Amino acid sequence: MKKVNKIGVLTLVLAMVLSMLLSGCSQASKPATDDQASKPSTDAKIKVAFVYVGPVGDFGYTYAQDQGRKYLESHMTNVTTTYVENIPETADAERVFTDLAQKGNNIIIGTSYGYGDYMVNVSKKFPNVVFEHCSGSQTTANLGTYFNRDYQARYLTGMVAGKYTKTNVLGFLAPFGTPEVIRNIDAYTLGAQSVNPKVQVKVVWTNSWNDPATEKTAANSLIDAGADVLAMHVDSPTFAQTAQDRGVLAIGHDSDMSKFAPNSILVGDISNWGPYFVDLVKQVMNKTWKTTQYWGGIKDGGIIDITPFSAKVDKDFQAVVNAKKQDIVSGKFDPFSGPISDQSGTVKVKDGDKAPDDMLLSINWFVKGVSGTIPKS
Repeated sequence: MKKVNKIGVLTLVLAMVLSMLLSGCSQASKPATDDQASKPSTDAKIKVAFVYVGPVGDFGYTYAQDQGRKYLESHMTNVTTTYVENIPETADAERVFTDLAQKGNNIIIGTSYGYGDYMVNVSKKFPNVVFEHCSGSQTTANLGTYFNRDYQARYLTGMVAGKYTKTNVLGFLAPFGTPEVIRNIDAYTLGAQSVNPKVQVKVVWTNSWNDPATEKTAANSLIDAGADVLAMHVDSPTFAQTAQDRGVLAIGHDSDMSKFAPNSILVGDISNWGPYFVDLVKQVMNKTWKTTQYWGGIKDGGIIDITPFSAKVDKDFQAVVNAKKQDIVSGKFDPFSGPISDQSGTVKVKDGDKAPDDMLLSINWFVKGVSGTIPKS
């Protein structure tokens, strides 16, 4: 029997151990492949909460915002969303925004003008949460605003109303005297006057964003006063259904409402918020988001546009409206191009000028041709 060489065995064992260690180190330091490096983390979930002033089933403003939320979820798999509806523009809104921040939402979106002060207060308490306020004017370090230049589409739909009125009286249902509402009534009137200088726009205030019963009463009162085309800045299609019942025409707002009054609605403006929400979330994920006051127009990816025309609108006039739309997109034309006078005849925008954004964002006067007074806020 041969005598075992202990030194040789020990040398062999050490060599084997060293080989295993080197192999392990080599595997651990192996760089990731391109496929591995491009895969996002499945654990990175972005929570986005929406606060709505009305019900998601209003088929108007809140419906359009909620369609944007659904678009966001369908286009970004790492996003989860939640929403709270029918939240009034009162101190209770501050409680809702606070609750959503405490629940760990990364982004909180308030969709109504009257949430402004409450969102400012809550944003300061939760500096690591991104807040976005639709149609607002106030910002903080982590609160931005977004809106679309819906007055551009309002001008175009006003052209259609001015073309097809026979009484030269247009009716407009308005909720509150905010700059957004006034701006849209003015743009609508200017568009109508551009094809029919005899037009008068009568305004009735509903004092609510969404109150179908009041909207029906207001619509009937406008028709009784001679209006044969109705438009609005409220949230339900009730006005159009009333118009159809009474045999007059209507202009939609926020979403395509033609299915509710196919014999009445000629055209409408439509808001498309989804792409903006996707871009917002991507900025937050990439840590490139910063406080801004976004105000996109027709040229900005369709965030605001007009719906397809009713068959009642003849093809030649459709072409006229579409040509004006292209002038807006190209910058050749602006709906608030001067000369523009207010109800008293005072020139507000001189010939050759256009209203600057700061004027439009704080506008508190009606253009000549609007019949009605602006309620005190």
